[in-house]
Amino acid sequence: MKKNLENPLHSGDWWDNSRRHSRGRFSMKKNVTRFLLIIAALTIAASTLSAQEPPPPATSSPAAPAAAPQAPAPTYQPKFHGDPARSDSEAAALAYMRVVIRAQHQFDKQYNHFATSLAELVHSGSFTKRMVNPDRGDYTASFEGQKDSFILTMTPKQLDAQHRSFYAEDDGKIHADEEKPADAKSPVIK
Repeated sequence: MKKNLENPLHSGDWWDNSRRHSRGRFSMKKNVTRFLLIIAALTIAASTLSAQEPPPPATSSPAAPAAAPQAPAPTYQPKFHGDPARSDSEAAALAYMRVVIRAQHQFDKQYNHFATSLAELVHSGSFTKRMVNPDRGDYTASFEGQKDSFILTMTPKQLDAQHRSFYAEDDGKIHADEEKPADAKSPVIK
């Protein structure tokens, strides 16, 4: 049996080869162990830093009057260019209305008629099963559907300048009113 002297791993001496491989594995085990220790140390350091609480806000005096003036509510930041909403609640209500209107038009395109209930709209467009619930946070949705038309309204639980009522029909135009429930005669916001 000839020995291949150019490649020492294939020299034919099984004892030498097995010893070389075991040294390599031991060296690799040391590297893996070191790597895991470093990862563990970094994880502990990160969790320690994130567990630290920020200092409490400074107060002027412990006997401050209870009727101290509150800071004004933060102004609404529009979600996109031309956003007609006046508050986050309105933005959510308008987004819901747009989803329902798009789903109705897709449903009409697919079945040649509008859905007669919100449950029928599930999986049409991006309308999900959870959206069937008429309680939409600060608003309550109302839907009246027929095969040739539909009416969708969003009524706020508290009607004010930041919580207007909304109305839409199958034409896709959204109407708003801040003094009474919106209807087809209310100004169009879209």
